[in-house]
Amino acid sequence: MSDLASKTCQPVKSGTPPLAGVQLNSLAKEVPDWKVVNGHHIERAFKFPDFKSALAFVNKVGDVAEEQEHHPDITLGWGKAAITTWTHSVDGLSENDFILAAKIDKLAK
Repeated sequence: MSDLASKTCQPVKSGTPPLAGVQLNSLAKEVPDWKVVNGHHIERAFKFPDFKSALAFVNKVGDVAEEQEHHPDITLGWGKAAITTWTHSVDGLSENDFILAAKIDKLAK
């Protein structure tokens, strides 16, 4: 398991370049169930046996997002939830997105 889950998201100043190349690829390998989309955001779908389980998971994700002050887009449906995250201040990916992904992965276990 990645040590990203033990880190804390930090504010990223506007104008900071988003992750790319080797840095992006290295962090992406630490959360292999997440898909990097166009080098801009990461996403992952989760499956559950029913709506109530999916909702409980989404609420836990919301708690982590609030704690980290890094908020993903969440889609909830019967037996499924999808998470998409990127760092708005850089209009792309930062380490925060991968930290959040690792923390969410821990919730799914």
